[in-house]
Amino acid sequence: MQQSFVHEARSGRVVFGAGSRRQLPEELAASGLRRVVVLTTPGQRALGDDVAAMLGDRCAGVYDQAVMHVPIDTARKAIDALRTLGADGCVAVGGGSTIGLGKAIALESSLPIVALPTTYAGSEMTPLYGLTDGGIKRTGRDWKVMPRTVIYDPELTYDLPVGLSLTSGMNAIAHAAEGLYAPNGNPIVSLMAEEGIRALASALPRIKASAHDAAARSEALYGAWLCGSVLGNAQMGIHHKLCHILGGSFNLPHAEVHTVILPHALAYNAAHAGAAMSRVGRALGHANGPRGLYAFARQLGVPMRLSELGMPADGLDRAADLVVESPYPNPRPIERDAVRQLLQHAFDGTAPIPGETPC
Repeated sequence: MQQSFVHEARSGRVVFGAGSRRQLPEELAASGLRRVVVLTTPGQRALGDDVAAMLGDRCAGVYDQAVMHVPIDTARKAIDALRTLGADGCVAVGGGSTIGLGKAIALESSLPIVALPTTYAGSEMTPLYGLTDGGIKRTGRDWKVMPRTVIYDPELTYDLPVGLSLTSGMNAIAHAAEGLYAPNGNPIVSLMAEEGIRALASALPRIKASAHDAAARSEALYGAWLCGSVLGNAQMGIHHKLCHILGGSFNLPHAEVHTVILPHALAYNAAHAGAAMSRVGRALGHANGPRGLYAFARQLGVPMRLSELGMPADGLDRAADLVVESPYPNPRPIERDAVRQLLQHAFDGTAPIPGETPC
């Protein structure tokens, strides 16, 4: 029997296809935006300059100071810069760091965002934001930070380094996996989640084999769109809470943390979310969801240990304490000792399921 559910469709405009970034001037005009600032990280400044040139007089400037986890001081400086330039909106060109900065600007100023993602992080499809202050990452939900339009151009991902492509794809899979056991999930969310995992599971090994495989890049971005849509419509659980703690409090790289933690988080919940684990396994072509994901990560050759990412061993206790202080909704109760054991397994790279061979 189908469980009761509520589904509320609420999303922005999506433009998808190779070369679709060239539609940006028309999309801005349709949104009534006359003077925008292009946001990037320092490393993507050249891409930001290309987008600015395409916009001509419609661009007020390029702001290239986006960084991981959106420190609150960075957000405040960006808001001051946009006000000085007289911007009526911003174009976020990049991954989660850049789009996160755009959201921080929107939260404070209500200026609209147009997003051109260059990774598979999925933040562009959500009303979620995060700000880091004093080593603590605070997250929230507000529809005014949702990008007005998202332009998905697979060509913008062709030069994404293979290693980052793979971890960014694992980050996207995490959104879908947790959406499958979310307390506010529904049939539409589950369909998007399973298809998103399937698409990324198909695409990522092909990207590893050939970084400029156009079909694989397009399928990965399609999967990322679906997984990001799940993130925007479902509450996340212990996996995302752990990643927010590890990223915000220990400054660990975002996508890599998601990659390492995900098999362990799914194993933590496996006995309490059997249907979700079956769907994860089916999307991966494996009989068991957590085992299948662990095997898939090893196949990709992505990081498998928190110790590889710079996590200090003496920080594991503090991380466990922070998770328990303000847990996210989760199918299994958040138990401090069990969370600490999860973190130890992730730190060491031991297999998340008893009986498997450690990495």
